[in-house]
Amino acid sequence: MSVVSFTSLAYIGFSETRGKHLNYSKFWNANSLQSITKIKLSSRTGMLFLYTPAFLAALTSFVLFPHHDLRTLLLKSALALHFFKRIFEVLVVHQFSGGMILDSAIPISFSYFLSTASMIYAQHLSQDISEPPVDLKYPGILLFLIGIGGNFYHHYLLSKLRGKGDKEYRIPKGGLFDLVICPHYLFEIIDFLGISFISQTLYAFSFTLGTIFYLMGRSYATRRWYLSKFENFPEDVKALIPYLF
Repeated sequence: MSVVSFTSLAYIGFSETRGKHLNYSKFWNANSLQSITKIKLSSRTGMLFLYTPAFLAALTSFVLFPHHDLRTLLLKSALALHFFKRIFEVLVVHQFSGGMILDSAIPISFSYFLSTASMIYAQHLSQDISEPPVDLKYPGILLFLIGIGGNFYHHYLLSKLRGKGDKEYRIPKGGLFDLVICPHYLFEIIDFLGISFISQTLYAFSFTLGTIFYLMGRSYATRRWYLSKFENFPEDVKALIPYLF
């Protein structure tokens, strides 16, 4: 599962750089000639479809595996909070303008669900193994809180770009948007780094590494999209990592 998770996410990230996008957000109608006959969901419905199964998996784990050590409890709580925040943002924060193709929603939703279930199950199996020589769970908690807070803040800034009923894209401002076009992806990486530090299992690190490659590809494609759409897009604004990438 560690190999499958890493390679599949890394491949999707590489595909994003080559223009083969998962059909959601600003790329929801990419390859529009191929997607005319496909089932379209509203963005809000699609996003709820992405996150709800993983959130329910995290909640269910408290019932299925009631006896846990501190590390397992922290991991379950972090994953449940991560996806609860996502659902809250979909219902309350985000302003949507496009749609989502069901063919893209299904694998993303399944990936979130499977990775959440696998991460928790791997942690459950590792409870009888001796603790790692270097304990990273407390730095992991700090990274997780920084990541989830920074991600929420930049999602909030994005939501303020448009008024109700406004579907036009604009160049984001504020926070780290003056340095990178996808700071919310950067903080999501920090979020998952925190989760992998809390877990300290091979699967958690493999999933996080795959997520980094995917978000690098997606942010690269996003920056390229902004450059093509806005003539005044600042060239010094990077994709994901300030001053570097």
